[in-house]
Amino acid sequence: PLELPGATLNRLCGSGMDAVGTAARAIKAGEAQLMIAGGVESMSRAPFVMPKAESAFSRTNAVYDTTIGWRFVNKLMKEMYGVDSMPETAENVATDFKIEREAQDRMALASQLKAVAAQKSGFFDAEITPVTIAQKKGDAIVVKQDEHPRETSLEALAKLKGVVRPDGTVTAGNASGVNDGAVALLLANDAAAGKYGLTPRARIVGMATAGVAPRIMGIGPAPATRKVLALTGLKLEQIDVIELNEAFAAQGLAVLRDLGLKDDDARVNPNGGAIALGHPLGASGARLVTTAVNQLHKTGGRYALCTMCIGVGQGIAIVIERV
Repeated sequence: PLELPGATLNRLCGSGMDAVGTAARAIKAGEAQLMIAGGVESMSRAPFVMPKAESAFSRTNAVYDTTIGWRFVNKLMKEMYGVDSMPETAENVATDFKIEREAQDRMALASQLKAVAAQKSGFFDAEITPVTIAQKKGDAIVVKQDEHPRETSLEALAKLKGVVRPDGTVTAGNASGVNDGAVALLLANDAAAGKYGLTPRARIVGMATAGVAPRIMGIGPAPATRKVLALTGLKLEQIDVIELNEAFAAQGLAVLRDLGLKDDDARVNPNGGAIALGHPLGASGARLVTTAVNQLHKTGGRYALCTMCIGVGQGIAIVIERV
């Protein structure tokens, strides 16, 4: 209906998750009873942009790709914090936290294997809405599973060169891809659920965000996780499912180790992560929550933690409980 308002929330990579948490807060505050929250990103369609001329008859021809990364940089911010690209920040994390190349490749391979296994088992069928694409000639194409997962091996991953520098550890194989995606979740209070005959599947327990140095933005989920656990009074030992967005294997491993978790903790991304499934920026956070809800119902677990890093130096985390 035209009478219903909407808003766009921008916290870069954490936008979709923040939208879910913001909607939950609004409902808890009594501002709404029923809300749709989520995120969307079409990275393949991101436009190129040009700044306006700073003087008459300027011959400046700077062009920025809006797919990912910096544009229209504030000079003072550049002086204070630097403007490292996302792969550079991952390389910084790998260096500062001593994350080995082989460990990164192992995480990437595990992500791919788990995602393919989940696809074959039909796990994702419950959370994917098929999209039909009409063709000028021939039958329409129906997209009903993520296109990004691929077969690989440690040997193949080890052959890839670093994307930041030749001897670097961050490669195209142990980083998330450029993807399109959209996610939407329906949130309601008890009154709305009863009125419309809805069956709740999980509740939002709490959400928190944290700031970190932009040059190591990938470590953001660690302090965000500590904040949300303190807020909710929970401990990591009580968490049954952990959906950690794999922007890069380097930052994912740094976060796990910083939180005292093993590289191969079985609770982490049991159906694969962003390295395999992709990371359509604004949509990813809501996707993590959706997948976590389904995994809790599959295993009978109680609590799930969803967390992710955010470009320019933040982390976000949300805890949900199966009902």
